[in-house]
Amino acid sequence: MHHPHYNAELATGHRFPIGKFRRLAEILLEEGLAGPAGFHQPDVSKPDWITLAHDRTYVDQVLTGQLPIKITKDIGFPVDELLVQRALCASGGTLLAAKLALEFGISCNTAGGGHHARHHQGAGFCVFNDVAIAIRVLQQQGKIERALVIDCDVHQGDGTADIFFNDPSVFTFSIHADKNYPTRKRPSDLDIGLADGTVDADYLLELRNMLPLLMRNHRPDLVIFNGAVDPHHDDHLGRLRLTDNGLQARDRFVIELARSSAVPIACVVGGGYSRDMETLARRHAGLYRVAATFA
Repeated sequence: MHHPHYNAELATGHRFPIGKFRRLAEILLEEGLAGPAGFHQPDVSKPDWITLAHDRTYVDQVLTGQLPIKITKDIGFPVDELLVQRALCASGGTLLAAKLALEFGISCNTAGGGHHARHHQGAGFCVFNDVAIAIRVLQQQGKIERALVIDCDVHQGDGTADIFFNDPSVFTFSIHADKNYPTRKRPSDLDIGLADGTVDADYLLELRNMLPLLMRNHRPDLVIFNGAVDPHHDDHLGRLRLTDNGLQARDRFVIELARSSAVPIACVVGGGYSRDMETLARRHAGLYRVAATFA
């Protein structure tokens, strides 16, 4: 699914490549990967949904444009009206992706993966934690009891770990560059912190050793997969050395594991910060190409 408001405006040269979401959607339409009727368009996330994962005071500050300067700096861009709308739409998109995954087995959002947004505030280009919101809404609605978050962003999923800390119903797994942002990491249920320069074979070995065990032991009703591309060797905010083929093998392994286990899987776009917007958007499209083979 996709929403036009996934794209917004930031200052020229900003490190967050917000234009990639629009170009990704265009590529998926060009390649016929959006489905015969085009994209599903999500509803805007409701404040009551967001407060299932975030502190109400923080949510009110975002929605009324009264964020403290310190939190705005932690997020990394000015949270204006358009960026608030974007955060609301992206959260609604991940929720819709999760609902469609429960219905059809697999679904993908062309945004999402705001894993640095913690319970009390946003950070690291993340206003709201869309993955946590989706899980909490589905739990409240009685659609799922247990979830597994597979976070393959190059940065540790500290916000998701914070929101689900000490919650046995949600298992948080993060595989990331150990020396990368955030400096202070909130422990996930399982963290794999990789050395700088880790290559495809070593990365994939870690996943193959751990994920089948997690799937068997946790028995989730839903998997949410952050299929970020910032572990790629030319990503300027990453520290790992994965190739395009390595990312494709990762995506195929994760999705095939969920589908062979008869567990619905919802995918989100996650991070990617290469300077060439066209190359970056096409790299993100790789996740959706793999997912389409399981639809």
